[in-house]
Amino acid sequence: MIRYAGSEDVDMLKQYERHIPTAMLQQCIKEKRVLLMFQDQTFIGWLRYGFFWDELPFMNMLYLLEGYRRQGNGRRLVDFWEKEMGRLGYHYVLTSTQSDEPGQHFYRAVGYQECGSLILPWQPLEMVFIKEL
Repeated sequence: MIRYAGSEDVDMLKQYERHIPTAMLQQCIKEKRVLLMFQDQTFIGWLRYGFFWDELPFMNMLYLLEGYRRQGNGRRLVDFWEKEMGRLGYHYVLTSTQSDEPGQHFYRAVGYQECGSLILPWQPLEMVFIKEL
């Protein structure tokens, strides 16, 4: 099952979501920008997104807990999000991953194409991907 996170999910998500402060997580949930995935009532992962240039949906976080990866769950979660973005009238979505992470192979496998990169002095090359819906 995939559903939008609600305020009742903040404490659970805080156990795993360490990339943003709690206040920002609460705001993302309030704005319906966090999707949760469950398998047999067990929380297995989430997707959080924002907007690039305030107009293009940008998947900031896709995370599946150990033991639930490489089973098609990521593909299902991304597919759900893309359908939601299409339903809301968006024609493109973006995401990124570091060049030393295996995520780039996943994004290519689900139809994303590399469209640029970002170099920050403290991390490996950040690869940006786009997909037309």
